[in-house]
Amino acid sequence: MKVEPIILQGVRVTLVPMEASHIAALYDALNDPEIWTFSPPGMRNVADMKTYVETALEERARGVCMPFVIYDMEADRLVGTTRFADISAPHRHLEIGWTALAREVWRTRVNTECKYLLLKHCFETLGTVRVQLKADSRNTRSLRAMERIGATPEGIHRSNRILGDGYIRDTAYYSFIASEWANVKKNLESMLGGQTTIGTK
Repeated sequence: MKVEPIILQGVRVTLVPMEASHIAALYDALNDPEIWTFSPPGMRNVADMKTYVETALEERARGVCMPFVIYDMEADRLVGTTRFADISAPHRHLEIGWTALAREVWRTRVNTECKYLLLKHCFETLGTVRVQLKADSRNTRSLRAMERIGATPEGIHRSNRILGDGYIRDTAYYSFIASEWANVKKNLESMLGGQTTIGTK
């Protein structure tokens, strides 16, 4: 399993490998404290976003993550970011996470389409056997979103992470495995109204 930069094209969104040139547009899209409620201290200024992006790019260089920006073709602007993380090539598994979306695209097809593009790439191109998702156990909006797209709950890791404000959080874990992909794919395509024409570059 070799995770390389790739552009994933959907009906409404395009996932583009993150670059330093995206810092300003990402900050414009995500400069909203509510987005970062469970990721303190959040994005207080563009310097925070610069650090966020530079850290992601450094981790990409080390082969442990593959960050993307989310371009909304309908709005003609960047509306967020997501990534492959905790990549384990020997065990053919990774995590989809670090997703942050502008409030204007909450409760739209954007997040579902992103997950569809990423999962399809994992199971049909990379040969992934397991894809993990996780969230702060208090983040009911994220937990509902993961359950809605068919992820299987695996339990809570207690006192799993210390956040930037010192809070010790419990983390809820979910996953998809390769044998489930056919049914998950069918359900996601139904949720997207059958409009799933995609491409890669």
